[in-house]
Amino acid sequence: MTVLYFAWLRERIGAPREEVDTSAATVADLVAELAAGSEGHALAFADLTSLRVALDQELADFAAPLAGVREVAFFPPMTGG
Repeated sequence: MTVLYFAWLRERIGAPREEVDTSAATVADLVAELAAGSEGHALAFADLTSLRVALDQELADFAAPLAGVREVAFFPPMTGG
């Protein structure tokens, strides 16, 4: 599965994307796996209230299942203007 990081998440993790082999059932499970992987990931995922997630380019929540998902994107909330 491809995991994409945008804005300050990319800076904290140090990469815009990575390929992940996971057995995570939900987005929350994936976040826990990623956060345990490095200090940068732990820092990026420290406050989930400041994050949004999209699964295969559709907005989702952290309880969403990952079965069949090919791409997960994490990004901060967007504002209009």
